[in-house]
Amino acid sequence: MTETTTSDLTTIISHALDLTTRLDRQSVLQTFVDSSVELTGAKYGALAVLGSSGETLEFVYTGMPHHLAERIGNPPAGHGVFGDLPNDTYLIVNDLEHYINRYPWPKHHPHMTSFLGVPMRIHSRVYGRLYLADKEDGFQDSDGRNMELLSQAAAIAVENSRLYAESNSRAMWIAASRAITTALLEGTDEEEALELIAREMRRVARADISLIVLPSIGNSWACEFAEGEGAQRLIGLDFPPGGRAQTVIREGTGLIVDSMTRQSHLLVPELAEFGAALYAPMLSKGKPLGVIVLLRQINGPEFDLADLSMAENVARQAALALELASARQTQTLAEQLEDRAQISRDLHDLAIQQLFASGMELSAVRGDLATEDAVPDTVLDRLDTAIDSIDSSVTQIRQIIYSLRDPSATVPLVTRLRHEITLAHTSLGFTPTLKISNLGEIITSGAHTEIDDELGSDIADDVAAVVRECLSNTARHANATEAHVEVRIENQRVEVRVTDDGQGVNPELSRRSGLSNLAARARRHHGTFSIRPGAHSTGTRVEWMAFVD
Repeated sequence: MTETTTSDLTTIISHALDLTTRLDRQSVLQTFVDSSVELTGAKYGALAVLGSSGETLEFVYTGMPHHLAERIGNPPAGHGVFGDLPNDTYLIVNDLEHYINRYPWPKHHPHMTSFLGVPMRIHSRVYGRLYLADKEDGFQDSDGRNMELLSQAAAIAVENSRLYAESNSRAMWIAASRAITTALLEGTDEEEALELIAREMRRVARADISLIVLPSIGNSWACEFAEGEGAQRLIGLDFPPGGRAQTVIREGTGLIVDSMTRQSHLLVPELAEFGAALYAPMLSKGKPLGVIVLLRQINGPEFDLADLSMAENVARQAALALELASARQTQTLAEQLEDRAQISRDLHDLAIQQLFASGMELSAVRGDLATEDAVPDTVLDRLDTAIDSIDSSVTQIRQIIYSLRDPSATVPLVTRLRHEITLAHTSLGFTPTLKISNLGEIITSGAHTEIDDELGSDIADDVAAVVRECLSNTARHANATEAHVEVRIENQRVEVRVTDDGQGVNPELSRRSGLSNLAARARRHHGTFSIRPGAHSTGTRVEWMAFVD
């Protein structure tokens, strides 16, 4: 047994101080491995950084050429001497060839004769394992004790680097939250705002993919926005009631998952191709608006509690800002409608009345002049032209007034829907089917104005607009041969479903087309909107729902 000398201790302290002055985590890990090799005289050194389940997340090494390490492939998986390393002390094996639990070397791995393994602990948890190999004359207990001392310094340095990175990350999260809130309060459209939220949260969380899951039809939720490479294919995914997304929104707290690929029961199987995940609920005054899901690729670093805390804070800020933006848009719309109503009243009460009076006066003058023999016919013709011009102006102003007042709003909703079906024949080349049910009763004929009383004019206008926009998009994008429209009113809500057998609508296109307005209409009535493939993955199915106040 060799004792640690004063000179050795001084050298260890010098290396430890060098470690603790570093704030970059990767630099700390590499310096720790390099110093360990230098202090012990080992030929090879490596540090395996472990995940929460004991798997190797990172492998930092020295002494082995990079091309050879690539040929060896995966780092040690806990077999043989690596698996025998205890969690509370070092392990020395100076005769690997005859070690009782010897495990075959991987292909291309260099032959090694001696081994020293030391656990690196942070807050009583094994953060990583230091592996040293091939010291001339073998390792001694003093090497093990010295490496335990150095690993303690490395643990402090890693923790310092984590706190430093966490501080920088917090600053980035705060900046992202400020950017999101500012954009919303400056009048950014909700659609663009949600895209900004997905983009910013993916960036500051260093995630590979970010999803925003919003309420869909019935009890299901669906991915409406996705950011990251290849993320568009995830738009439209259903997140069922028993899944993590809805659990997060029900409980009002986020969660982190070490690896989605290791989860045995995934209700959304498409997520099995990812590693670490983070779920953050978007809540405003207890009201669920959505869930933000951050995903990293397999073997990527896990999210920690600091990430979760910051993501939850930003998600709450984003939800509040969305609520304020929605309220502002509603107020702006109301002001616009009031302005239009005021303009129509002024046109009717002032302009039309004055023109009408002028026309009557000119007609009277023309009648008086027509009895006079000395009045040339050209004068009478010019008066007739002026009177006709006034009549034409009155007609045009009336049309403007009708346009401002939206005369179709006074027509019963059932009649308006049938009219939309008729109009769609021209652009589609065929007549879609229409099915309307109210409280379980199928509507076959008649105006059924009681439906307008049940829904109110605001929702009735939106239902008509939804059907019009869906059929318009079917005509423009789907290349369908048939389409079906179903409107169902019951349980204080109205549901609209439009399906076709066409080629489907590109998800990215649909988010930027007129369909984005339908999502805003649904949210205005605390409802849902989704677009996805139809039955048997063919065609398109659009579902829209609104709650009746």
